Amino acid sequence: MQEIKVIRLKDELQLREPVFLVGLPGVGHVGKLVAEHLIEELDAEKIIEIYSHHFPPQVLVDENSEIHMVNNEMYICSTDECDILILVGDHQSSTAEGHYQLCDLYLDIAEEFGIKKIYTLGGFPTGQLTHSDEVLGAVNNPELKEELVNAGVVFRENEPGGGIVGASGLILGLSRFRKMDAACLMGLTSGYLVDPKSAQSLLKVISRLFSIEIDEGPLEERAKEMEKIVARLKEVEQQQQQMAMPEANIKDEDLRYIG
Repeated sequence: MQEIKVIRLKDELQLREPVFLVGLPGVGHVGKLVAEHLIEELDAEKIIEIYSHHFPPQVLVDENSEIHMVNNEMYICSTDECDILILVGDHQSSTAEGHYQLCDLYLDIAEEFGIKKIYTLGGFPTGQLTHSDEVLGAVNNPELKEELVNAGVVFRENEPGGGIVGASGLILGLSRFRKMDAACLMGLTSGYLVDPKSAQSLLKVISRLFSIEIDEGPLEERAKEMEKIVARLKEVEQQQQQMAMPEANIKDEDLRYIG
């Protein structure tokens, strides 16, 4: 049984100084939001569809009640400096074996196009509803750090502490065996909600790296809506804390009495 099916929509592409961006679903959907926004704003062209039984067993339904199989897709767009191959998708693999097989496939395609540099995009969960504009970085080659720091990326010793799970991390590791430079760029996010505000912070870094101007309007509107939801969540959290306080005071009084 064929585990992975690759459909090529355009053959014999010649790319100029190509760079690979990976924006698959993950924490806060930060990387996915950035990749999809770039595809829209840079008029990217879809060139590849990827299907695999390692994706969840489902189809997605659109506004016309029509279905499509869960898949990942690759797009090509151009800037003044280079061409960008962008990977987006509905899901990452639901199996460990699938992660390795699919990441190897993505890198096979990247090598085919002569790509030497890769940026994987994702979110770093903080567990806090407060926003930070920081973008955290990790690299498979320390020579990449200076350029990334100049673009606004922050590097912290031993962070992320639990490593980078999924395609965003695995591609960094596997690409090293192929002598391809790779960095993971992570917008800080609560980890609880889809986070367009964190995606804006990451998009600013990408804009600096590629010397491009991107309209943030659509992300800004989504961020404003999400801010309203976060504000309501904070209110609920504060109410719960206030309700718990009397019980804590009673316990303190009891302890003082016993003492």
